[in-house]
Amino acid sequence: MKLINSFAEYQKHYDFSIENPEAFWADVAENFLWRKKWNRVLEWDFHKPEAQWFIGGKLNITENCIDRHLPERANQTAIIWEPNDPSEEPRNITYQELFHEVCRVANMLKAQGITKGDRVCIYMPMIPEVAYAMLACARIGAIHSVVFAGFSAGSLIDRINDAGCKLVLATDGAYRGDKIIDLKSIIDEALEKCPTVERVLVAKRTKSKVNMKPGRDLWWEEEIRNVSDVCAAEEMDAEDLLFILYTSGSTGKPKGMVHTCGGYMVYTNYTFKTAFQYQDGQVYWCTADVGWITGHSYIVYGPLSAGATTLMFEGIPSWPDMGRFWHVAEKHRVNIFYTAPTAIRSLEKAPLSFVRQYDLHSIKVLGTVGEPINEEAWHWYHDNIGRGKCPVVDTWWQTETGGFMISPIANITKLKPAYATLPLPGVQPAIMDENGNELLANGVEGRLAIRFPWPAMARTIYGDHQRFKDTYFSTFPGKYFTGDGCKRDEEGFYRITGRVDDIIIVSGHNMGTAEIESAIDEHSAVCESAVVAYPHDIKGQGVYAYVICYDKPHEEEKLRKEIRELVAKIIGPIAKPDKIQFVSGLPKTRSGKIMRRILRKVAEGDTSNLGDVTTLLDPSVVDEIKGGAL
Repeated sequence: MKLINSFAEYQKHYDFSIENPEAFWADVAENFLWRKKWNRVLEWDFHKPEAQWFIGGKLNITENCIDRHLPERANQTAIIWEPNDPSEEPRNITYQELFHEVCRVANMLKAQGITKGDRVCIYMPMIPEVAYAMLACARIGAIHSVVFAGFSAGSLIDRINDAGCKLVLATDGAYRGDKIIDLKSIIDEALEKCPTVERVLVAKRTKSKVNMKPGRDLWWEEEIRNVSDVCAAEEMDAEDLLFILYTSGSTGKPKGMVHTCGGYMVYTNYTFKTAFQYQDGQVYWCTADVGWITGHSYIVYGPLSAGATTLMFEGIPSWPDMGRFWHVAEKHRVNIFYTAPTAIRSLEKAPLSFVRQYDLHSIKVLGTVGEPINEEAWHWYHDNIGRGKCPVVDTWWQTETGGFMISPIANITKLKPAYATLPLPGVQPAIMDENGNELLANGVEGRLAIRFPWPAMARTIYGDHQRFKDTYFSTFPGKYFTGDGCKRDEEGFYRITGRVDDIIIVSGHNMGTAEIESAIDEHSAVCESAVVAYPHDIKGQGVYAYVICYDKPHEEEKLRKEIRELVAKIIGPIAKPDKIQFVSGLPKTRSGKIMRRILRKVAEGDTSNLGDVTTLLDPSVVDEIKGGAL
């Protein structure tokens, strides 16, 4: 299918995708290399729940990400790797080089006894080898389970044991800014409680001294010398498992979301090209880590299946200074830049001189991912990084959805700050009230569900289909429940208001935390905020706000009053924060996600058991927050 080139064409595509979804997706899927074409496009029943796409189709996703590009793109850069240290040379990996590297890793896995259907845990930083590892697993039909290289040993244990991983791919350590992270000792600790793991292949990144357990641990560099750089791709069914990726909720064990080969490939490719309006030859940079779904779908599989040049960044936005993102963007002439609102807000806090010293004119499209973006951050990003000219593609999607669901299409969709705008073709959203009725009109607010399957949707929770059904399909029978609150304005534009479990019910009024945060962030003194509920004797729940200011406030009570007045003005008096605690930082994971579980416990006065804080970017902020609790 061709790129959508006007809003009228979007409407035409969207209408066709709703009226005849099977024909629509069959048309999209024709653009790929299939060993055998499918017999039927779709079978589904959300009451079971189950969905199968491209039934009977045979393929290998790596042939679509690599092999089919070789006749025309062998010498084109597939992956630009920008290391953590700016003094270290970046690497440009061509599609031909990617082919050979992936084949070598695939043969190395086969030499260790890995076969189709085996689960392989990947615990590696953002180096090219992590992409090789993912693609090598896919090439031989092994199922990869990438664990973010920042999670604790306990998190590794949960994920390895749940998936029954046979092998772990790892590194000796990782660089993060001016720090070296000892990953191997974390693996060693975890594997004391992981009986299914037979081998660990360790790549040398930091050259740190590590313990290698005889009979279990092998050096990547030594093993890969002994194998061929050509490996035939395993034929896979469209519904065979491609990967398991765990989502960590605030309660309960992590959920292993299962994604399959055919539908995931078709959908990530289509949404990547459509939302960003990707043009051949452009340089695309997603700043995420492959430990998250964003990295899977929009660093590796989506861009590579499209024959794009995708940039992988090992470092962090604040080192060696707050201009690192912009330095990288200038150096590699980045055309599409995709990052998280939490990163934007932290960079917004820095002087604009860190932006203005770099030439960002190569950037044509901006994107955001991971959470709703507040209006102030949207405008800062649009005005200063996009020079007021670049569309901001504010994507809403989830680990469970596999790819973008509601998103502007660059230079096609009218933009509305803080709104994800409109569903992409093939996506059928429904806003539900608390009684399970669908709200059909515009100008409504409720809970976001999806009424019809899409190709990249997760098929189950690994090993626990009942939990899959209970979590996602029981709230609104016959529909997928996203867990998010949502508004649809009078134009039909969608705004995600935050997780339903982050909805605060004050005196019977439902308010999304993201909406309150957005209002607080409008204050000129405020850089970022996070809002949670706490028990209130009269209201049921009160609003507790943690607020980061650009400068330490001299008159805290005066600023609290101004913030409350601003929230009352923007949302209404009912939304005014009852408590406002000024902090220097928020408890965030290394991917930038705010750990609201910790903030809720502090707000509730329960600081005795805050759980595992080792995955936080800066665990010391927890002590500061506890010490200043109101």
